[in-house]
Amino acid sequence: MTSDHEIWAVIVLLGIGTYLIRWSFLGALGGRAMAGWVLRLLRYTPVAVLPALVAPLVVWPAATDGQPDPARMAAALATLGVGVLTRNVMLAILAGGGTLFGLLYLLP
Repeated sequence: MTSDHEIWAVIVLLGIGTYLIRWSFLGALGGRAMAGWVLRLLRYTPVAVLPALVAPLVVWPAATDGQPDPARMAAALATLGVGVLTRNVMLAILAGGGTLFGLLYLLP
C-alpha cells in the first residue's frame, strides 16, 4: 500500500512536469512569431482534442458500465448533425441534450 507522502510526491512531480511542458511551448515560444504553416496546424488542435475527450464518454459511458448506449449515440449524432448543418454551437448542444432527454425520460 502506498503512503500519503508517496501520493503527494507523485501529484507534485506531475504538476511540475505539466507546468514545464506547457511553459516550454508558451513561455519559451510565446513571444516569437511562428511560421504560417504552424499557425494553420494549431488552429485544428481544439477540433482534434474535443472529440478525443468526448468519444470515450459516448461509446463507453460509465453510467452504463462501459456498455454502448443507443440514447447517448443518438444524442451524439444529433449534436454532430446539427452542428455541421447550422455551424451553431448552442443549437448543436440543445439538439443533443434534447435528444438525450427525450430518449431517456420521455420514451418508455
